[in-house]
Amino acid sequence: MSELRIRDAGQVIGRLDPGPWNAITDVSGVRVGHTTISDQQLGVYSGVTAIVPHGRRLPAGFSVANGYGKFVGATQVMELGEIETPILLTSTLSTFRVADALLTWIIDRADEPVRSINPVVGEVNDTWLSYTNLRPITPEHVWSALDTARSGPVDMGNVGGGTGACALGYKAGIGTSSRKVRVRGRDAVVGVLVQANMGGELRLRGQLVTPQSLDLPMAGPRSAEGSCVVVVAIDFPCSARQLTRIANRGVLALGRTGAAYSHGSGDYALAFSTDAGSPPSDLRSGELDLVFAAVMDSVEEAVLDALLAATTVTAPCGRQAVAVPHSAVLKALS
Repeated sequence: MSELRIRDAGQVIGRLDPGPWNAITDVSGVRVGHTTISDQQLGVYSGVTAIVPHGRRLPAGFSVANGYGKFVGATQVMELGEIETPILLTSTLSTFRVADALLTWIIDRADEPVRSINPVVGEVNDTWLSYTNLRPITPEHVWSALDTARSGPVDMGNVGGGTGACALGYKAGIGTSSRKVRVRGRDAVVGVLVQANMGGELRLRGQLVTPQSLDLPMAGPRSAEGSCVVVVAIDFPCSARQLTRIANRGVLALGRTGAAYSHGSGDYALAFSTDAGSPPSDLRSGELDLVFAAVMDSVEEAVLDALLAATTVTAPCGRQAVAVPHSAVLKALS
């Protein structure tokens, strides 16, 4: 899938350079897969996005800006500072089906009997657009996303767990970005993937770019509800405590684009390191500041790229989630 990205139009966010794909898959050992369910006749827009890191137990941190949502496995991540499964993103009422299918996928591939496992599944509420079948996900959809996960470029917009998502008044979905950093004396990468579905008003360099200002209908519920999940991956050792602080920046960065963090929104971020072979340790303050900047810039870019990659959807009931006009974004950023 080929999408216009902010950088394609000569717009650069921050001072750090992106990785080769400008995606979370620039982080060594991370693969991404999608299963997309889009049936305009039935009015079903849903799916699954799988973030599949190499390795079983990886250091991790978790952040909650507003907890009006479901994030399966969150308490164990917070308590133990690790993840032990891929991270799956889906629709609200499919969350538990997805978690169960993930368990089956892991058990079927285990070398020995699995006595306990903590599946990690995040979600956004896309029922404003996908309203006729609120639980469309089957185990086969989950397994397909996991089995087709790959490195390289990541499809964005109306795909996977972002198929029915709306954000900041427009059709949105999945976005991703990365930054190259220098930590612990070596080159490293920070990558993010965003499932953008939050309320608020799109802000571009201080300017509001609302549907009303462009004479377009507003996408999403009028009650300012919405949710967003940010996943951050790094390829260098880091303690769970600092990964939690890194995850915090993933949620804070949503404010740059206009996220409202409303009462009815579930705004979460999970950060993990793919380097499980080295003892987790704290970064020096200067290195940590660099990683914070990489996360903030990557999340901002990922949200904008999710909006640019999204395409307009008109549901059978007449509800329309309009994609933001590229010209309006580029004009505001110029």
